[in-house]
Amino acid sequence: MLVAVVSSGIRGSHSSCPVASAANLFLRASSVRARAPTSLRRRSKVSWRSKAMASAHPSQGLPSGMDPSMVDEYASQSKLLQEFVKIPSIGKAWIFTSKDENTSRAMVSVSQSDLLANKKRSFLLNTHISKSSSKSVSFQWSPFPVEMSGVSAVVPSPSGEKLLLVRNAEDDDSPTKLEIWGPCQLENEIHVARSVHGSLYTDGWFEGISWNHEETLIAYVAEEPPQPKPEFNDSGYKKEGSSQKDCRSWKGQGDIEDSWGETYSNKRIPALFVANISSGEVRALKGIPRSLSAGQVIWAPSSSYSLVFVAWSDDNGFQETPRKLGIKYCYNRPCALYAAADPFKEEADEPSTDSNMGDTAALVKLTADLSSAFFPRFSPDGKYLVFISAKSAVDSGAHNATNSMHKIDWPTDGKLEGSLGVSDVVPTVMSPQDGCFPGMYCSGLLRSPWLSDGRTMILSSAWGSKEVILSINIASGEVSRVSPQDSDYSWNVLALDNNNILAVSSSLVTLPQMYYGFEDSHTDKPCQWDWQEIPSPFPKPSDKVSSLLADHKFSVIKIPVSNPSDKLPDGANLPFEAIFVSGKDSASSPTIVVLHGGPHSVYPSSYSRSLAFLYAQGYNLLVVNYR
Repeated sequence: MLVAVVSSGIRGSHSSCPVASAANLFLRASSVRARAPTSLRRRSKVSWRSKAMASAHPSQGLPSGMDPSMVDEYASQSKLLQEFVKIPSIGKAWIFTSKDENTSRAMVSVSQSDLLANKKRSFLLNTHISKSSSKSVSFQWSPFPVEMSGVSAVVPSPSGEKLLLVRNAEDDDSPTKLEIWGPCQLENEIHVARSVHGSLYTDGWFEGISWNHEETLIAYVAEEPPQPKPEFNDSGYKKEGSSQKDCRSWKGQGDIEDSWGETYSNKRIPALFVANISSGEVRALKGIPRSLSAGQVIWAPSSSYSLVFVAWSDDNGFQETPRKLGIKYCYNRPCALYAAADPFKEEADEPSTDSNMGDTAALVKLTADLSSAFFPRFSPDGKYLVFISAKSAVDSGAHNATNSMHKIDWPTDGKLEGSLGVSDVVPTVMSPQDGCFPGMYCSGLLRSPWLSDGRTMILSSAWGSKEVILSINIASGEVSRVSPQDSDYSWNVLALDNNNILAVSSSLVTLPQMYYGFEDSHTDKPCQWDWQEIPSPFPKPSDKVSSLLADHKFSVIKIPVSNPSDKLPDGANLPFEAIFVSGKDSASSPTIVVLHGGPHSVYPSSYSRSLAFLYAQGYNLLVVNYR
C-alpha cells in the first residue's frame, strides 16, 4: 500500500484567494497521483483518442512537466474540483425573537467560492421559524439569498431593529464605510477617513464590533491611522508648510513597526473607536499605550467604565523584549482584560486622571493576576463578567492547551475600586479520564451565548477528534454535553432561540447540515436534547459528488501508546486518536496520512472540502491527532 504524507497545508491553507487555494489543492492531488505506482492509481486509464493525440503531439500546448497521457485525467479532476468548490459553506447565524414565543426570525450567512471571479461571494439567507407545542419546528426560507458584495462584516443590533454593514476600503485612499440600516431603509452612512483609522478588524480574533444597550453607539476595533512620515529635500529635513508637490523631496519610512505575523502582515496596531450612529462622529479611545493591541471590545453595564476589551502586549519577545510574535493559532500570547470609559461621555462623568500617570490612568486592568484572558461576556443581569483563559498555554509556551473559564463579580455601583475577585468557573483539566470531559478548547463565543436563565452558557469546544456543544452553568460550574453523546460528527452552535439551539453538524464524509435542538424535559436524565434536522435551503450537490460522499465512511480510531513509561505524565500515556476515511475497496487503495493534527490543536471530524476532494480521487485518509 502506498502511503503519501501530506503536511498541514491541505486544510491549513492560509491563502484567502479561492483560485490559489483550489489550484494548490489540485496540484497536490495530481502530484501525489503522478508519483503513485501504476497498479495503485485510480481511474488512470486514458482513452485511445488521448493516446493518439499524445503520440501525434507529445508536448504541444501542455504546461511544462505535464504528461500528455494525463490530459483527460487532469480535465476530470479539475471538473470535480469545481463541483466541490461551488458547494456553499455555512458561516454565522442570528435569531431575532418576537412577542410570540412560537415564532422568530433568523439570518444565516453563507459563502461560496467563485473560481472564475477569483473571490469568495457572501450571501444572507432569511427564514421564518415556527415552533409547535409538540417540540417540532419548521423553517420557511426566503426564495433567494441577498448577496453582500463588498461587505466585510454584518452585525445586527441586540433588538434586531438595526443592522450594521461594514465596508472596508479596498485601497489606501478610500474611506471605510459604516452603513446603518433600519427595517426598510438606510438610516445613516458614515464615511471614516484614513486619517481617523484604517480598516476594521473582522478576523474573528481581534475583531470586536459591539452595539451599546441603547443602540446609539457602536464600539469597534480598527487599524490605528499611520504615523506621520518624516520628509526631506535637498536642504535637509522638510519643515511644515513646505509644498507637498516638490519633486526634489522624498519621504522617509519612520520607525519600523512589527506586524502580528501570519495572515496579519498588514496589521500592526489594533485600536478602539466608538461611532455615534446619529451624528456620524467617530472618536478614538484615548489612553491606550501603543505597546498594547486592543480587541474583542464589548459594552459594560451602566458604570463609569463603559467598555471592556482585551489587550495584547508587544513585550512578548525573548526576555520580554518589545516584539510582536505571530498571533494566528497562538493562544500562548499574554493578554488581559481592561476597562475604559466611553469617549463620548462628558468629562465630568469620566474617571479622573492621575497627573503622574497620564491618560493611561483611565484604564483599569481587570485580570492583573492572570497571564491570559479573552472572549469577555457579561451575564444578562450584568452581575458577572465571564471570560476564557489560555493561561496553561501562556505559562507552558504551547501554542494551545486546555482553556479555563473564570468570572468577575461586577460591582453593582459600577465603580472599579480596589481588587476585583476572579473566581474559577471551569478549571484547567490537566489529565482527563478516558471518555470524560477533556477540558475546554474554545475558539469562539456567540455574542450572546446565554439561555433564558441567565446562568447557562452555550458554546462549542473540541472533544478529542470532534467538536461538541457544551452547556456551562456559571454559578455551579457544571459542564454538560449538549450535542449527541454517541456521535462522531462535529457539532457547532450557530445561534440561540431563547432556550433552543440552532446548530450545524457535519463529518468528513457528510456535508454540513443544520439542526434545531430542544431540551428534553420529559426525561430523568440531565441535559438530554432532541435534535430535529432542518430541511436544507441549498440545492443538492451533483450526482457525482453525492455518489462519492455516499461511497465513503469514516471512523475515529483510538491508538494506544506503545511502551508507556512511568516517567511520563499521566496524560502522555493516554491513547491518541486518528480519523480514518475509506471507500468500498479501501484494501487496495493508497493512503494519504495527514500529519498536522496536534499536539497543540486538533483536526476535527467536520467536513473539509480539501480532504473530500482527495478521497474522491480514490485515496484512503488517515488524519492523525496526537493529543
